[in-house]
Amino acid sequence: MAGFNPDLLRSLSRLRSAISLKDVNDFLYQLQNLNLQAIGDTAYDLVVMDYSADGSERGEFTARQVVALKQSPGGEKIVLAYKSIGEAEDYRFYWQKDWRPGNPPWLDAQNPNWPGNYKVRYWDPAWQAIIFEYTDRLLKAGFDGAYLDIIDAYEYYAERGRTTAAQEMVDFVAAIRAHARARDPNFYIFPQNAPELATLVPAYLKSVDGIGQEDLFYGYEEDDKPTPPDVTAELERYLDVLKRAGKLVLTIDYETTPAHIDDAYAKSRAKGYVPFCTVRALDRLIINPGHEPD
Repeated sequence: MAGFNPDLLRSLSRLRSAISLKDVNDFLYQLQNLNLQAIGDTAYDLVVMDYSADGSERGEFTARQVVALKQSPGGEKIVLAYKSIGEAEDYRFYWQKDWRPGNPPWLDAQNPNWPGNYKVRYWDPAWQAIIFEYTDRLLKAGFDGAYLDIIDAYEYYAERGRTTAAQEMVDFVAAIRAHARARDPNFYIFPQNAPELATLVPAYLKSVDGIGQEDLFYGYEEDDKPTPPDVTAELERYLDVLKRAGKLVLTIDYETTPAHIDDAYAKSRAKGYVPFCTVRALDRLIINPGHEPD
C-alpha cells in the first residue's frame, strides 16, 4: 500500500493492549454515533466499532485516537474494526459513483434490506485487492484486529449453484489473515455469523481467533422476540466447535426488554460465551443494567 509505514506499525504494535482474548468477559458493539471518549470511559474489555466516524474516508479515525481508546481511562481494551467482506457499501473509500451491478464484474445485486449495500463475488481478485487495502487502513490506524461481516454471503451463491462458495469464503478469510499478519503478527480475525463453516471446512479454525454470533437467543426473526429453540440449538452446536478450539465466542442479541436481556446474558454465559444485547442500528453506547462491564 502506498504510504504504508512499517516503522509506524511497529510503534503501534508496542502500544498493543496488555489484555488478551482470554481475559475478555464483556464487550461493546457500536458502529454509529461513536464517541471515543465516552467509550474509553467504560470498562468494556473489547470494542467492535467502525474504523471511521461516519463510514467514509474523511471520517477515518487516526492512529492517535485508536491508541488512546486502547489505553483509555476505563481500562485497556482490545479494539476491532468492522469490515464487510461479503457486500460492498456505497459510502466506503473504495466506491466509485459510476459503479452498477455488473460494472465492475464482481459487483452483484443490491441488498433489498440494506439500500446501498451490494452483494459481491468475493472470490474475484479485484474485490479481494480492495479488502486487502481496507485491511492496510486498519493496520495503519492501529486496530487490534478486524471484525468481518457478511461471511454468510457464501450461502447466497451456494443457493445459486456455486458449489465452491463455502471453500472460497474460507480461503478469502485465510488470505485476509495472512495479509494482515505479514504486517502485524498479532492481528486478530473475527468473523460474524456462519459458524457452520468451522464444520464444513475445518481448516477455517486456523484462520480465526473468535466469532461474533447475532440473534442467538433473541432477534432471529424479529427484534425483541425469542429465537426459535431449534435455531439456537443448531447455532450452539457450531459455536461450541469454535469454543472447544479455543476461540472467543461473542453473542449479540437484539433485545431491549430487561427480562429478556437477563435471560440472554445468563444463557450465553452458561455456555461460556461473552454476551451483549443492543439495538440493531448499533448506534448507541449501551450498558445494560445489571450487566455492567467490569
